[in-house]
Amino acid sequence: MLKERSRKVRNELRNQAPAFDISKVEEKLKNINTLDDISGKDGLLSMMFKSTIERILKGEQEAHLGYEPYKKKSSAVRATANSRNGYSRKTLQTSSGAVEVDIPRDRDGSFEPRLLARHQSFDPLLEKQITGMYARGMTVRDIQSQLEEFYGTDVSSALISKITDHVLDGAALWQARPLESVYAVVFMDAIFYKTRVDGKVVNRAAYTCLGIDLEGQSDILGTWISESEGAHFWLNVMTELKGRGVEDILIACVDGLKGFPEAIESAYPKALTQLCVVHQIRNSLKYVGSKYQKAFLADLKPVYRAPSLALAEAELDKLEAKWGQKYPIVVASWRNNWKCLSTFFQFPEPIRRMIYTTNAVENVHRQFRKVTHNKAQFPTDQALIKMLYLAGMQAKKKMKTKQNWAEVAGQLRLIFGERVPLQIRV
Repeated sequence: MLKERSRKVRNELRNQAPAFDISKVEEKLKNINTLDDISGKDGLLSMMFKSTIERILKGEQEAHLGYEPYKKKSSAVRATANSRNGYSRKTLQTSSGAVEVDIPRDRDGSFEPRLLARHQSFDPLLEKQITGMYARGMTVRDIQSQLEEFYGTDVSSALISKITDHVLDGAALWQARPLESVYAVVFMDAIFYKTRVDGKVVNRAAYTCLGIDLEGQSDILGTWISESEGAHFWLNVMTELKGRGVEDILIACVDGLKGFPEAIESAYPKALTQLCVVHQIRNSLKYVGSKYQKAFLADLKPVYRAPSLALAEAELDKLEAKWGQKYPIVVASWRNNWKCLSTFFQFPEPIRRMIYTTNAVENVHRQFRKVTHNKAQFPTDQALIKMLYLAGMQAKKKMKTKQNWAEVAGQLRLIFGERVPLQIRV
């Protein structure tokens, strides 16, 4: 009888959640010689983390069972056979290294801790750090090395990929979020990557829309992946924008992709299209001999730097007279695209500087490249989407309200009239 009672007491002591023992902390403090003794593996923080987690888990179990250790069950609780049943051990990866945590169990297996889900083996802070490293372009192997070197945590590449895959849910919600009803300017361009599909490396076009709303705030409206860049796909993109609430675009700035202006007009008939002048210049130089390029550029500059449309057209006539016979394709390209190349002459200088090139969205693509430069190819389209979403979130942090926006907003109101609501700040 005495042995049975002793065994019962030992079991109850084993199940009891010990109070936080400050004497152990004080003893640990006496032996601290380096910062690693505090934050490193098996350091003070790790010990406190383990103790705190286990106390909370035992508190959750107590609430689940309905009675404290050593206390007699109430009549309602005695009606059930469930009771404490020892512990299981889980290794939790944290920013202080691996910590072994004792998880309390019950006899019928109905206890599910809320603090630590059944398959959770990562501290949320460490998950956030892994996602942050991935967002800055670190490869899975680099992240593994970093975690091992700084935290003493051994994490498999499959687990890192699984953690970063959680980003896809956020990316899907972000891609479907409602947008503003009117945008002053929308810049559209594509950037190209390589991914693997069915064991083959293929090219992928990542379409990016950057919008400036009527308050002067810039935002990435979305990123889409397709096999190649084409006006038909851009039409699908704009149809999606309409579905997400974009009713009107005042000015659309795009490159010289064939059929692009027509695609914009079909989705937003009132939008003015501005072809990127910088793209047009680059394309022109491809057909000009290297020894003539400097002279050609000198004669071309007065065309797009002219103070008015009339003077620009006069300079274009001069360009054609001098270079038309030598480079007819180049001059014809300016003539054929002149309607959309010359849109910016309708606006005052502050708006001209903003729209004559797609440099704004190209800046976003440069941010993408900083993150993806060490990736020759992506294993899947999903991996590419994940990386571009994270890179876009980083780029968004650097976006500021356009300078002198009050002046620009007033000019937009005068030019576009009722298409610009009166409630915007001017």
